[in-house]
Amino acid sequence: MGKLPKFEDERLIVGLDTADDAAVYKINDETAIIQTLDFFTPIVDDPKAFGRIAAANSLSDVYAMGGEPTIALNIVGFPNCLPIEILGEILLGGAEMVKEAGAILVGGHTIEDDEPKYGLSVTGMVHPDKVLSNATAKVGDVLVLTKPLGIGVINTAIKGGLATDEEIQTAIDVMSYLNKDAAYGMKQVKVNACTDITGFGLIGHVYEVASASDVSVELDSKAVPFLQGARGYAEMGLVPAGAYKNMHYVKDHVEVSADVEEVIEDLLHDPQTSGGLLVSLPEEEAIKLLEIYKKTLKTDYAIVGRVLTKGEKSIFVK
Repeated sequence: MGKLPKFEDERLIVGLDTADDAAVYKINDETAIIQTLDFFTPIVDDPKAFGRIAAANSLSDVYAMGGEPTIALNIVGFPNCLPIEILGEILLGGAEMVKEAGAILVGGHTIEDDEPKYGLSVTGMVHPDKVLSNATAKVGDVLVLTKPLGIGVINTAIKGGLATDEEIQTAIDVMSYLNKDAAYGMKQVKVNACTDITGFGLIGHVYEVASASDVSVELDSKAVPFLQGARGYAEMGLVPAGAYKNMHYVKDHVEVSADVEEVIEDLLHDPQTSGGLLVSLPEEEAIKLLEIYKKTLKTDYAIVGRVLTKGEKSIFVK
């Protein structure tokens, strides 16, 4: 990847330098476009639910940048050995989520593939002065997480045939819940930075924020919300391999207190699919945000950390 050419443009507000969720390009003094793309293989058996989850995951990047989704294109890989009706259900689920987001779906591209893959390329709009990034967290900010963790562990339990119907449905509901409500709340207060929590897990994405913002972060493991059943399955060893890859990637930048249980540390690295937003904002603004979320948010949320002056480590977990 290091051999690829680097593109520069004075209108590029957010590019590759900060590992942000999407690119942002200024059109004029009033408008910037947000561009993102994401797709993956099925993580649930129900094709319509898979379509909804994949679409919600793709749309999330626009919300994380402070924008509103406007246009989406389908990205599809589909094997010829499966009934075409399954593809129809996947696309229907995705279309429902695009409509719920207030955007429009205008086509896409499909190729033949060995296994189903689905996602969206999404264009959003934002005022150039209101773009959010993961590189602008401020010392003294607190971090608000808008969805519980544990999706990766629950999905592993689903694959092993151990998850209950209630746990499966809860996981589907959380993954297919748009970050639209969380983003609406952010617009009512002063936010300094934002990212969404996906495959790198909470600690991985916090590390990106800390690194890009040149700060350190203290995470309160006792405050982090987890999905019902996630801790139990993690204690059984049903932790996805991605969690340990995430842990290995950031291990030199993280200090974990001795009283943090190993199972909790595993869950903090658990790769999420269509996870929540992580919002960095002043504490007084966070109190206002939590009051808004009491009325609008349908998932568990909490203040999970605090931004500190840059120290020896990027993240301290207590």
